[in-house]
Amino acid sequence: MYRFLLTPRWWGINVFVILAIPFCVFMGSWQLGRFEDRVQDHETASTQQESAAREAASPLAELLPVDKATVGKQTTATGRYEDQLLVPERKLDDREGYYVLTLLRTDAGEALPVVRGWLPGTPDPAKAPAPPTGEVTVTGALQAAESPGSNGVSARSGWPDGQTGAISAATLLNLVPYDVYDAWVTLNEGDSGMRAVPVSAPQNTGLDLKAFQNLGYTAEWFAFVGFVIFMWFRLLRREAEIARDAELGLVTEDEKTGEDKATGDDEESGDRAAAGLTS
Repeated sequence: MYRFLLTPRWWGINVFVILAIPFCVFMGSWQLGRFEDRVQDHETASTQQESAAREAASPLAELLPVDKATVGKQTTATGRYEDQLLVPERKLDDREGYYVLTLLRTDAGEALPVVRGWLPGTPDPAKAPAPPTGEVTVTGALQAAESPGSNGVSARSGWPDGQTGAISAATLLNLVPYDVYDAWVTLNEGDSGMRAVPVSAPQNTGLDLKAFQNLGYTAEWFAFVGFVIFMWFRLLRREAEIARDAELGLVTEDEKTGEDKATGDDEESGDRAAAGLTS
């Protein structure tokens, strides 16, 4: 009954199934591993932020360039505040608002972007407190440069004058006439009555949409395994039933109807041929 398994058609089906199942299992396991890595990174980043908040502040130069090991650590820098920009579309406690970003020009010549605080509502330069004058020393949490379209950062371009969508050297260099550190600092306490901006987790370490996409892809790949096995058994059962009916000489009604129709067509064709010969 199962001699059909030795046909070239079924050889091809079996080879496909043998290759497809381990491939789907591998891809599902890989996506699951990606999700677990993101969960681990999220837990590590949270623990690191808590411990960093209790550490003494280090000079900025000792923590650059920013990476997963230094992001969130306390740092201190001295300089003079210069240009001030507003960063719109930033939420705090589910309220829409904006950051007040002021560039601290250090003795090294480069400027450090400092988020002095958060204000609710739409960006309004008149409501943003002016920065302190003279030489100041700031202390806050070091943050990595932002990328538009990730971690809640708007991907929109063409902001009005005095505004920027992302805090990074790449965006700020087009707005100010001096070099900017590719990092920024959020003050531990909001300046001039503004609310302090919480420390952000490093990119690709949070349980964001991408993390749960990895989990969804895991389920899809393992579902493909079940689908391949189900279809193989369904085809096998169908072929076995056809082979058994053929051995028992059983013919389905549809097959009988098709056979009778074919016989009738043959007879009709023969009658037309005979009529043509006699004429």
